[in-house]
Amino acid sequence: MDRNGPRYTSYPTADRFVEAFDAETYRSWTARRNIGGIRRALSIYIHLPFCSTVCFYCACNKVVTKDRSKGEKYLQYLFREIDMQGPLFKDDRIVEQMHWGGGTPTFFTMDQLSELCEHLKRHFQMSRDGEYSIELDPRSIEPSEMQVLRDMGFNRVSLGVQDFDVDVQKAVNRIQSEEQTLAVMDAARTSGFDSINVDLIYGLPKQTLLSFNRTLGRVISASPDRIAIYNYAHLPTRFKPQRRIADAELPTPDVKLKLLGLAAQRLGEAGYVYIGMDHFAKPDDSLAIAQRHGHLHRNFQGYSTHADCDLIGLGVSAIGAIGPTYSQNHRHLETYYDALDRNMLPVARGLELSADDLLRRAVIQSLSCQFKLSKRSIEIAYLVDFEKYFQEEMTDLQQMVVDGLVELDDEWITVTPRGRMLIRNVCMVFDKYLRRERETMRYSRVI
Repeated sequence: MDRNGPRYTSYPTADRFVEAFDAETYRSWTARRNIGGIRRALSIYIHLPFCSTVCFYCACNKVVTKDRSKGEKYLQYLFREIDMQGPLFKDDRIVEQMHWGGGTPTFFTMDQLSELCEHLKRHFQMSRDGEYSIELDPRSIEPSEMQVLRDMGFNRVSLGVQDFDVDVQKAVNRIQSEEQTLAVMDAARTSGFDSINVDLIYGLPKQTLLSFNRTLGRVISASPDRIAIYNYAHLPTRFKPQRRIADAELPTPDVKLKLLGLAAQRLGEAGYVYIGMDHFAKPDDSLAIAQRHGHLHRNFQGYSTHADCDLIGLGVSAIGAIGPTYSQNHRHLETYYDALDRNMLPVARGLELSADDLLRRAVIQSLSCQFKLSKRSIEIAYLVDFEKYFQEEMTDLQQMVVDGLVELDDEWITVTPRGRMLIRNVCMVFDKYLRRERETMRYSRVI
């Protein structure tokens, strides 16, 4: 099972986007988004790409600099993009969900972040019961500033931790004390944040079962509402900072799987629910509730409770999803700035989904979010004979039945507890693009 494969934050995946989908195509779809009387709320993602130091494992689209003036310049261009995007949605601008990621959003000062909030509110209306989250590096924010973020309207926070072990931290150039992290978490609770997420990574250099077990114990004691345990994707040919990680210091695939198994065991014993794709949540968290009710959704920010939103991507490399389309902004600051200087939306590429794409997206969404799929529901929604349409896929699933990853009957495809840990492999069976080329080296390893 240890092969390369997508994380399926979308289907088709972002590497399938084409440059023929441009700014004008995007405009045309925003004008059509509510045709037929269906009113879809909005979700906003803002990419703030700056960091003051580089973490060697990082594969995000980022700009590493200590020059704060570069951040101010970026904000002025981001304001321009917001000014161009806002009018496209006319009087239908209610935002139910928002996420700010990076980079490190707290590279910017609280005054700058507040100014960005106010600029957004000139064009969009924030729902009173919406979910508004921000990613934080505990090393770049004071605990007292958590109340400032809460006053801006943020009610969810995600903290990057990765690993508390000092040797691992040195190997990836991210020295972060447990005390720093816990102080920010405590301040978030005191300030009234509804949910706290902690990000960990398994498979980092010098990571062992013993050291990771200690990290898990410390995180469980801190009791965050959600815990994301990501698989480190070692792709040094694509991401230059990763070349500073010694291959010999990385755990083997067998150890990586044991690290994930250890995390699942420890978190399960602590009462967390396995959401899927390395995510865990407390039973009373909205993600776990949405999964139980069959409403869980997966998008470019991971798992979400808001499946019925159109997504506006703002900032360099940001991805949006309007109706049956995806779009992505320019990935480099120079081209992003250039488009805005020419009074053009900075859309670089995208995709209009075909009927087959929409059908397969529904299948992959159901498997990755609910761990089961009703064949009949797909047949009714998409007017297909499931067994005939997916004849090759169903044949391939037979080996996964033998391996104990899925169970099949006339009505359902059900992912077993073992299969849940390898859900990416199960989803890959239904990826038509992978079936066409049998080439998956562009993706990270599953294990």
